[in-house]
Amino acid sequence: MSPTVFRYKNYRFFFFSREEPRMHVHVKSPEGEAKIWMEPAIEVDRSVGYNQSEMSEIIEQVERHRDEIEGHWREHFS
Repeated sequence: MSPTVFRYKNYRFFFFSREEPRMHVHVKSPEGEAKIWMEPAIEVDRSVGYNQSEMSEIIEQVERHRDEIEGHWREHFS
């Protein structure tokens, strides 16, 4: 199971139900995918297919939706 937290343009922001306990979010679109740590700070773990401009836009959305992502994470994993 991989609950979607939110969508932005072609990007889907989600997490997998059976994954490591450190808070993070995955991003997927037709162009690529990425994994972004939420703690201790927002940081890209890995990215495939996205250029620097796309990653900047993705990080901006993660920052903008941080409370929403963290809330969904806690609700799902508690």
